[in-house]
Amino acid sequence: MWCQRLAWLLWGRRGTTGRRWPRLPRDPGPVLAAPARCHSTAPASPCCAWQLHQDHLELRYGSTVMRLDFVWLRDHCRSASCYNTKTNQRSLDTASVDLAIRPQAVRVDETTLFLTWPDGHVTRYGLEWLAKNSYEGQKQQVMHPRILWNAEIYQQAQVPSVDCRSFLETDEGLKEFLQNFLLYGIAFVENVTPTKEDTKIVAERISIIRETIYGRMWYFTSDFSRGDTAYTKLALDRHTDTTYFQEPCGIQVFHCLKHEGTGGRTLLVDGFHAAEQVLRQAPEHFELLAKVPLKHEYVENVGGCHNHMIGVGPVLNVYPWNNELYLIRYNNYDRAVFNTVPHDVVRRWYHAHRALTTELRRPDNELWVKLKPGKALFVDNWRVLHGREAFTGYRQLCGCYLTRDDVLNTARLLGLQA
Repeated sequence: MWCQRLAWLLWGRRGTTGRRWPRLPRDPGPVLAAPARCHSTAPASPCCAWQLHQDHLELRYGSTVMRLDFVWLRDHCRSASCYNTKTNQRSLDTASVDLAIRPQAVRVDETTLFLTWPDGHVTRYGLEWLAKNSYEGQKQQVMHPRILWNAEIYQQAQVPSVDCRSFLETDEGLKEFLQNFLLYGIAFVENVTPTKEDTKIVAERISIIRETIYGRMWYFTSDFSRGDTAYTKLALDRHTDTTYFQEPCGIQVFHCLKHEGTGGRTLLVDGFHAAEQVLRQAPEHFELLAKVPLKHEYVENVGGCHNHMIGVGPVLNVYPWNNELYLIRYNNYDRAVFNTVPHDVVRRWYHAHRALTTELRRPDNELWVKLKPGKALFVDNWRVLHGREAFTGYRQLCGCYLTRDDVLNTARLLGLQA
């Protein structure tokens, strides 16, 4: 069909003006004929065909059918006067582009789309670049490749820890660590000197430490020095941290410096794996958890600590163009009064929340790890829930939160997709 239309465009319209083109399937509106000069006279690639509409160019390249608005095509011009290729920053003033702009001429060869604008400016796009960066192309891609896991999957993968010296001193060790972290949402560094100072050095290898109401490097025992339940010996159910921040902390670092007693194992659960099961079994539950905003709250007035934090957001956060999950905000301890939806939504939300909780609490999704001095754990707080079993004796733990942007920046600079 596309080949027939392309042949009609190249040969059938010679000497004709003012005719309408055949309408493509799912075409939302009338199509205006373009002047003859808009059509390529050179043979086009058999895997590429195009058609001009009133306000956009319809382009097929391979199996991708793109609908590219003329304003978008002018705004994303990669010429030297419009775009800085060194920094990937736009030089063109978008507000200066006529919103009714149309190209004067369009030409397509086997690899490139050429557009000539009314002022004579020429824009060139590689067809592969368009297929990747168009809306239709992005719907077929994931932003962050991941391996979803339960306890068995993770254990069978035998994901290696990275030695501290290799992590600190070589790009290879750092890259291996970051690849593990990006894929699984957790990663370990072995043979770290069990001090807060050395833990800080390890953390700063990949990111700036994020200062919060808990300081930069936190260090605690079960001394009840803060209002948070973490400062006790009690068991903690699976949760993500800082749900009461408008932007929850991205990465958390744990390092057990000393434990003279029993218990205290750390629980890890891949929240994205659990959410994926909900999506498969009851997509209406997934959709509700991704749309309903919740408030999370934390208040403390202990010693010199006086804080009242409120964060708002849905339990599941997805990219709207491809429905890819990028953040789970799950903490039953910190969830505030549920007053953000009307009555007819409340019970449906509770059913959805129960479905997710059931998946998160399945024993086969639970990975239990005994943190020991020298073994630092990095957790993606936007993906992996953590908890702990109750413990006895004296237990010292230190750690910090890391800025997510800097971790991903480090990964990209090493050539990883992040």
